[in-house]
Amino acid sequence: MIEIVHPEPGEPSARDSAVPSRAPDFVVIDVETACSRVSSICQVGIVGFSEGRELFAYETLVDPCDDFHAFNTRIHGIAAHHVVGQPSFAEIHAVVDRHLTGRTTVAHSHFDKGALAAACRVYDRPGIETSWLDSVRVAKRAWPDLPNHKLGALARYLGIEHQHHDALSDARAAGWVVVKAIDHTGLSLQDWLAPPRKPARAPRAARDGPLVGQRIAILGEPRDGKLAHALAGHGARIMTSVSTTTTMLVIVGSATLPNGAAADIEVLKACHSNPRVRVVSEAALLAQLG
Repeated sequence: MIEIVHPEPGEPSARDSAVPSRAPDFVVIDVETACSRVSSICQVGIVGFSEGRELFAYETLVDPCDDFHAFNTRIHGIAAHHVVGQPSFAEIHAVVDRHLTGRTTVAHSHFDKGALAAACRVYDRPGIETSWLDSVRVAKRAWPDLPNHKLGALARYLGIEHQHHDALSDARAAGWVVVKAIDHTGLSLQDWLAPPRKPARAPRAARDGPLVGQRIAILGEPRDGKLAHALAGHGARIMTSVSTTTTMLVIVGSATLPNGAAADIEVLKACHSNPRVRVVSEAALLAQLG
């Protein structure tokens, strides 16, 4: 539960949970901006997570000392009159720095990282020294079959309560995406921080077998994975991606979402660029091969 506390002397008034008794495993930040300049931060939300639970939350409106563009206001609902009397980024820099520095910081895409760096330059404040983790990359790896990995779509799919383009709600939702990805995949936070492994070359096709002549792309598993080796052993040539010469697209896992939508843009690309391609599930193909 988030508790509203009074700021210490010299700190801006904001929604900030009580100081946690232990360090978070990771923190999540989201910012909203007033105009096309990424330094024009007008709202900041930060949430800390520990052992799969929310540990603390911090949120404040920010006077960007810049113009408000109607396009941005339509997105997040924050206008110039909302930030009258609110602190500038220079005034909240110490609070943001205290929450992020030396920790793992999650953001949904690289936008927030760039906005913080730009605001630090504009206000002549030290850069935030933290280890960044992009929750978009996490989601794409954890749920590759989803048609998109925007925060709103992920929140609906994972059952996360979410108010889009509210900095605190966006930060909280991105944090839960990481928590659920850890639970779903069994990968630890350190595993997610490690650079993704680049797939090796696809296995060479056997000279004979029931799949000789088939050029197969695989969705949901790397081109050098267990399935690729099994299909190559039956004579298939494993493709890096769908092309006009692909004869079969094999879907690992469910080929459709609960609403019946196609599992991935690759499925649509296969159907449009090469209507002769056969789309088949991993289970169906392996059953056919015996």
